[in-house]
Amino acid sequence: MTEALTRAAWLRGEIERHNHAYYVQDAPQTSDAQYDLLMRELQALEASYPELITPDSPTQRVGAAPLTAFGSVTHAVPMLSLGNAFEAEDVHAFDKRVGDTLRAAGKLSGAEQVDYFCELKLDGLAINLRYERGALVQAATRGDGQTGEDVTSNIRTIKSIPLRLTGEPHEIPEVLEVRGEVFMNLADFDLLNEAQRTRGEKIFVNPRNAAAGSLRQLDPRITAQRPLRFFAYGWGDVGGLQLVKHSDMLDWMARLGLPVNVTQHVVAQGAADLLRYYEQVGARRASLPYDIDGVVYKVNDLEAQRVLGFVARAPRFAVAHKFPAQEAFTTLLDIEVQVGRTGAITPVARLAPVFVGGVTVTNATLHNEDEIRRKDVRVGDTVVVRRAGDVIPEVVGPVLEKRPAFAPQFVMVTACPVCGSAIERLEDEAIARCTGGLFCAAQRKQSLIHAAGRKALDIEGLGEKLVEQLVDRERIHSLADIFTLQAAELAGFERMGQKSADNLIAAIQQAKQPPLGRLIFALGIRHVGETTARDLALHFGSIENVMAASVDDLLGVNDVGPVVAGSIARFFAETHNQEIVHALREQGVEPQAEVAARSAGLSGKTFVLTGTLPVWSREEASSLIVAAGGKVTGSVSRKTSFVVAGTDAGSKLEKARELGVTVLDEDGLRALLADVEFT
Repeated sequence: MTEALTRAAWLRGEIERHNHAYYVQDAPQTSDAQYDLLMRELQALEASYPELITPDSPTQRVGAAPLTAFGSVTHAVPMLSLGNAFEAEDVHAFDKRVGDTLRAAGKLSGAEQVDYFCELKLDGLAINLRYERGALVQAATRGDGQTGEDVTSNIRTIKSIPLRLTGEPHEIPEVLEVRGEVFMNLADFDLLNEAQRTRGEKIFVNPRNAAAGSLRQLDPRITAQRPLRFFAYGWGDVGGLQLVKHSDMLDWMARLGLPVNVTQHVVAQGAADLLRYYEQVGARRASLPYDIDGVVYKVNDLEAQRVLGFVARAPRFAVAHKFPAQEAFTTLLDIEVQVGRTGAITPVARLAPVFVGGVTVTNATLHNEDEIRRKDVRVGDTVVVRRAGDVIPEVVGPVLEKRPAFAPQFVMVTACPVCGSAIERLEDEAIARCTGGLFCAAQRKQSLIHAAGRKALDIEGLGEKLVEQLVDRERIHSLADIFTLQAAELAGFERMGQKSADNLIAAIQQAKQPPLGRLIFALGIRHVGETTARDLALHFGSIENVMAASVDDLLGVNDVGPVVAGSIARFFAETHNQEIVHALREQGVEPQAEVAARSAGLSGKTFVLTGTLPVWSREEASSLIVAAGGKVTGSVSRKTSFVVAGTDAGSKLEKARELGVTVLDEDGLRALLADVEFT
């Protein structure tokens, strides 16, 4: 038994040494056949002596039994996101802020430049690995930054992640939380998709989705078959060792056997060096074996990091410098027009399929007739298509030297393609509109989808597909008709069983007592958003009073100017709109009075929400701010009072910092709202 124990320990050490050489250093030290012999011998020993099996044995990387669900893990140290830089000016501003703060704190002399640690920003999935006394005991996703999903079983299958730390015993702390990125090499991604295609299974759109999907498998045995890799770039909870530089910390991690992307790191001084690194990485980006979407700059001195601290949910000592939007070339096959809720006619480019920004794009926005003319885009053109992150793809412009002969200029349609009504364009507007109103099926569908949405009547289950069926079958002509639906008839619709139908009817009944502001917003009055709708509700108290209000009356409402007042007055002057409101009341719709803030604490305060909050959705946070007398807008300016930032906050957070706007996290917003009294 002693001999078997010694042999098993030696085999584990050899196998992990070869794993590290192959998966981390890309320098194999043995043949596949020899590696397989070592693994088979260890498996045989553990089969003969089950008591020899340890959690960190390489034989345990094949994956455990399937899970029913992921547990949650509260991070000992929050996993923060980074602020973003997009232009050279952003990098200079970041460097100036850092330098000014450190000089004021006596950590930097007048002419001295800041040392930065520069690294690649991998396009993967952020993970926290927790080691206790050198053994991997837990792994969790970032989640909302405070709480993530427990993916320990799946992480154990990734061969580049050590199950036990190596190195000198005195260097291994009691606790070490390693932060890093799980990703997939491009070549491995291609092989995976080829195998998926052969088996007739789902094709992944990009390596990041493949990595995220693989790591979130409930069956770890599936994860074990996926070619996932890992690079460490930071840490959370650390017990014991304290070093001086960020670069020293990563060197230390590498000595412990953790994979660190050492060949791509540099230490730079000042903004000029940062921008030089950015340009160098951009030039070789296409030749890298994995996807990146930018680079990251971190102040290298750890004491300086502590001095700089954090703002909202991001560190002041680091920033992610993103690469420009990704672009590709394709052929413009056609230009079609779509009809929106307010009758807006939007030209849409139909494209030959092209892979750009991580997805296959076949449609892209052309915005309006003026934009098409400005860009001189024509059917048959080879065009540049741009897509960045989750932004709607757009056509940047044509490649004129590839334009075919006699390519026709775009001519805006004069009649609605859905209802045949005339299309008009007012002199002071860029958008052409269908004049058909609710007679137009397209406008009717979009109006009903809008009315049923979360920010309006919040009728769960009344989605786009069902609305289309109801309108196409002439079952619904107006908003009031929703409240005449019966479960028995709904059960016969596509993908609507009896239970779904019953649930929808229950949601419709619940929507009969909406807050007055939500009902006004649901009506889809042009220029009237959530905030204006609630202001109208607070000012007038009933839907009847809003309907009867003159333009002068409406101008007395907070932030309602002549354009909005005129739009509201025209809406309720239309007989069919009056009839819809009366029909809603006949169906038992009784809007409830809005709750007004008694305190003037947030009156006149303007908020901008960005990123993902830990608990509240943006809609919930917005509603609470508005209920407290504040206003929520979509862009940051010098007039903005507060920016509420969650994880993955982007350019709005950066703009707030540049303008000196106060930044709050969710706790800060809660504290602000706690001082407001409501009637």
